[in-house]
Amino acid sequence: MSEQLPGFDESSFTHDGYTRQVFRAGSGPAVIVIHEVPGITPQVAAFARRVVDRGYSVRLPSLFGTPGKPMSVGYVLKSISGACVAKEFTSFALDRTSPVIGWLRQLATEAHAECGGPGVGAVGMCFTGGFALAMMADERMLAPVLSQPSLPFALGKKRAGALGISDADLAIVKQRAGNGACVLGLRFTKDPSVPAARFGTLRRELGDQFIAVEIDSAKGNEHGIPRMAHSVLTEHFVDSPGHPTTLALERVLSFFDEQLHV
Repeated sequence: MSEQLPGFDESSFTHDGYTRQVFRAGSGPAVIVIHEVPGITPQVAAFARRVVDRGYSVRLPSLFGTPGKPMSVGYVLKSISGACVAKEFTSFALDRTSPVIGWLRQLATEAHAECGGPGVGAVGMCFTGGFALAMMADERMLAPVLSQPSLPFALGKKRAGALGISDADLAIVKQRAGNGACVLGLRFTKDPSVPAARFGTLRRELGDQFIAVEIDSAKGNEHGIPRMAHSVLTEHFVDSPGHPTTLALERVLSFFDEQLHV
């Protein structure tokens, strides 16, 4: 049992020359929970536990940061500056898949072999939000969730609508969508890190197979959601019946049920 993340077992996973910590818990079909910046915060771990409680086997890899460390401004700045220069991540390119995706795909492959079921799910958040889309180039990925996908950084019109995935991988994703595979996306409407243009691209490329959950964060919105709200499932999640983020969480869990249970 991990001391950093109570309730999870800690191990390591090596592929393509990279070894990283992986925290695991639960039983049932596998879901890869890919943390946001700055790392596996208590809120990310809490979301992962909700997935476990729903009946899934979670794999929670640590890609950067210190597992279990609470979020702070200094911690965010340190983690994002390190991630931006790391060669595993592609932060600005318009049509490149981040190299870390190969490691994540292999983790998902082994998780599927261990856990069984029809396939695997994944949730990416913020900096890693689009990673689940790129993982969909592997046919085992049946339930990709893009929570506030923030890469490539939305600097300029082209990047605002870009998906951070190579043309080759996008072609596979579109083919799979044409055969019935679905993608779920979450964002706050006024989040500058996830422009409406990015979801517009997903709608254009995937058609009705892209399921968008867009939560109103405009000034004066009914639920008092701050204009700069960003993290739908973690930092800005409100555990209250009828709250849009609670409904979004339930939609994510239902999506896993729809795609991963026979």
